[in-house]
Amino acid sequence: MPKAALIVGAGDATGSAIARAFAAEGYVACVNRRARNADQLEALAASIRTQGHDARAFPGDARLEDEMIAMVDTIEAEVGPIEVAVFNIGANVRFGIRETTAQVYRKVWEMAAFAGFLMGREAARVMVPRGQGTIIFTGATASLRGGTGFSAFSGAKGALRMLAQSMARELGPQGIHVAHSIIDGGIDTEFIRNLRPDFEAIKAKDGVLSPDAIAQAYVALHKQHRSAWTHELDLRPWMESW
Repeated sequence: MPKAALIVGAGDATGSAIARAFAAEGYVACVNRRARNADQLEALAASIRTQGHDARAFPGDARLEDEMIAMVDTIEAEVGPIEVAVFNIGANVRFGIRETTAQVYRKVWEMAAFAGFLMGREAARVMVPRGQGTIIFTGATASLRGGTGFSAFSGAKGALRMLAQSMARELGPQGIHVAHSIIDGGIDTEFIRNLRPDFEAIKAKDGVLSPDAIAQAYVALHKQHRSAWTHELDLRPWMESW
């Protein structure tokens, strides 16, 4: 029976690369984004299939409990057992504390922390009875320290990191590998390209994170022997100060 890799937050860069990497490993890449991005999500799945691999699009809001439960149940019933689940929603915004509204703070928390809890819980629900599986959460520099203007983002990413630690302690002895990656640096995305006028020069020196390289690190996490599991992995360009 085919095995599934669920990628929640399969955007245009890192999430897509993660989906392609696991599809290349023989998994059915089950990609998720909000329904308003359904066309892009289906285009991603179709492009993976044209490469000779398998993928299915599952549009839905990861912040909604009923939708997450239904998605996991559908994948398990129609695709195969979920062996890998990756949470990759970013929600990076920057506002001064006086300009951070309750709506902004709540939305960022829902996207970057609460949705991670829902995915992690539902992945654990189906993995624990089988005694195997990998759950990976994508963190950021803000997972470790708060920066100016990042009160909402840092609060959410810090919460996600603590969630990952709690799950790792609970689920590791039950055969489930829970990992948290700290992406410390700019990623090769359209957002970063528009933000940094020196982008091309820095990229030429491998000074920005490659989505494909991140994806390969995630595959390596999943393949680790359980006698030497990594819980927290930090990924940054070689020239990044830290």
